[in-house]
Amino acid sequence: MTRNWHEFTRPLVICLFSNNGRILAAKGTDSIKQNEFYRPLGGMIEFGERSSDALKREILEEINQEITNLKYITTVENIFTYEGKAGHEIVMVYDAEFTNKSLYDKEDIDVTEGDIWCKAYWLSINECKSGKIILYPEGILDHF
Repeated sequence: MTRNWHEFTRPLVICLFSNNGRILAAKGTDSIKQNEFYRPLGGMIEFGERSSDALKREILEEINQEITNLKYITTVENIFTYEGKAGHEIVMVYDAEFTNKSLYDKEDIDVTEGDIWCKAYWLSINECKSGKIILYPEGILDHF
């Protein structure tokens, strides 16, 4: 039996890639709420996989880049509604560095997740904390 993402609690790992008062996050939309939001890169932790290994794998899959100097920051519980469906995630939050330093100078970065394409942008931490930019999951910037 196959279950959809909204039918169970998902273990996730994400990375902020903090750099000079900015973080990297992919742009998303919720057509039901009719809003735009941003979410750091990362994804699902597979059974038996360490969160740090899952993060390296996800970043390689999403933007074909390697990362180093991973630092665990916190874990947040994310209970939310997306596209009209309830979701529940336990999210491990990291900071890390790209081995390819030229990424820090790019305005945007192409992201692919399966057959879904989007862009990630460098966002001001202050604008995210003030609410000017909607960043999910909530609480991931509490340590800044």
